[in-house]
Amino acid sequence: MPDTQETMDKMVEEIFELYKVISAARQRRPAGSEDLSEAEFLTLDQLAKEEPLTIGEVQKRIGVVPAQMSRIARALEEQSGRGYVECKINPQDRRRVDIFLTPAGKKAYEDYRTTRMSSMYGVLRALAPEDRFEFMRMLREIRTAFEKQLGGE
Repeated sequence: MPDTQETMDKMVEEIFELYKVISAARQRRPAGSEDLSEAEFLTLDQLAKEEPLTIGEVQKRIGVVPAQMSRIARALEEQSGRGYVECKINPQDRRRVDIFLTPAGKKAYEDYRTTRMSSMYGVLRALAPEDRFEFMRMLREIRTAFEKQLGGE
């Protein structure tokens, strides 16, 4: 296949179609999974990797506006009456609000992550082993390219 603008356009269109399918799949709540939005899960994901973080740090990392981050934090504090996060005034800088993952939040994060990842196993199993390895090689390159693009903004 020649590397022309038309070929590139078709490739970009195919990637966009894949993005739409993945987005639609993410909107579905798997049976038995915690009732988390994608932004709520991304918040828990950031806190599972490092805590405490300020509300502003989480907001920047997940790419939402400040007002949306306030709603996300409030929803996670009140989630199902269990409280997935706890927000506290930072004792050294009272202008900062630190956010922590609670034990219930850790469990919700792990349950949600496990449920979402299980569907990916089915997709990978549908590929021949050599195709899986090639797919993963290319996926790492694509991820790196996206990360470089995001870092350059």
